[in-house]
Amino acid sequence: QVQLVESGGGLVQAGGSLRLSCAASGRTFSRYGMGWFRQAPGKEREFVAAIRWSTGTTLYADSVRGRFTISRDNAKNTVYLQMNSLKPEDTAVYYCAADQSALTLRRHEEYRYWGQGTQVTVSS
Repeated sequence: QVQLVESGGGLVQAGGSLRLSCAASGRTFSRYGMGWFRQAPGKEREFVAAIRWSTGTTLYADSVRGRFTISRDNAKNTVYLQMNSLKPEDTAVYYCAADQSALTLRRHEEYRYWGQGTQVTVSS
């Protein structure tokens, strides 16, 4: 059974940084696509960033490109989201997702496995 456990969320001032981690277990993830999504109160879940485990190819939403960096550590089976220059509009619950058949990596419907989420709050 695939398990994804996020950590690293918290409260930070605008302009600050946080690093989220997603520890994956239960499978060999070499053929998986891994994504980060976020959901603010009253809003739909939106794509943030994704990475193909095998190739390291990365994708970003326009709203975070240049500020956020997604990466993976093969030895630790962990995906990271380094978030710099945070803005109040980045406030949301951040979710890690995984699927071996995700095509575009940008659509939440493509992902079968999800973590429980971690809260990120950016104060102005």
